[in-house]
Amino acid sequence: MSETAELRARLIRHFPMLAERADELIADSRVRRMPAGSVLFSAHQPCSGFPLVLEGSIRVSKTAPNGREILLYRVDPGESCILSGSCLLARSDYSAAGIAETDVEVLVIPPPLFNELMLQHEPFRQYVFGMYAARLSEVMELVEEVAFRKLDTRLAQLLVHRGPIVSETHQKLADELGSVREIVTRLLRSFEQHGWVRLERERVMVLDPKALADFARG
Repeated sequence: MSETAELRARLIRHFPMLAERADELIADSRVRRMPAGSVLFSAHQPCSGFPLVLEGSIRVSKTAPNGREILLYRVDPGESCILSGSCLLARSDYSAAGIAETDVEVLVIPPPLFNELMLQHEPFRQYVFGMYAARLSEVMELVEEVAFRKLDTRLAQLLVHRGPIVSETHQKLADELGSVREIVTRLLRSFEQHGWVRLERERVMVLDPKALADFARG
């Protein structure tokens, strides 16, 4: 199978609503392959297209002037970045950054074709608006957690959700929770003293998910 045929197959597998436009998309769009840690876009940068993720995971986060970062959402295969869509529709620059968490492959739809699909291709339009609804729900949950839930219960919930092996540094966990490493480390050591987790180098082993879940529920 040729490289173009393989790309077409992956595109249709992850984005079946675009099957009838697959050949046009491949001809008019560009493929970006970037290693883990690469910056796909930064705050205040103009949007060059609408990325369809074919492989890998992208972390979209916002950084405050003091350097603290909070995770907004992740973009996995079969998904796209709502921030890119909003920038294209509003003709504005990015307000957050997108970083490749793993090696990634994306098909970037150019702005003119994105606008055409939004106007003329109902399946694509439904996909984009459905994605907006899902991401809005996630962001509302994030706002609720940050505004109303204590950091210790949020950390416990994150560990239960991501366990039993959470392969992240304390700094990355702090970034996801909108906190600082020192506080997260102190809470993790408290959890370890209770026998709920075991701390290892750059990972946390969840030993008692039920106790953590009970604690998270208050």
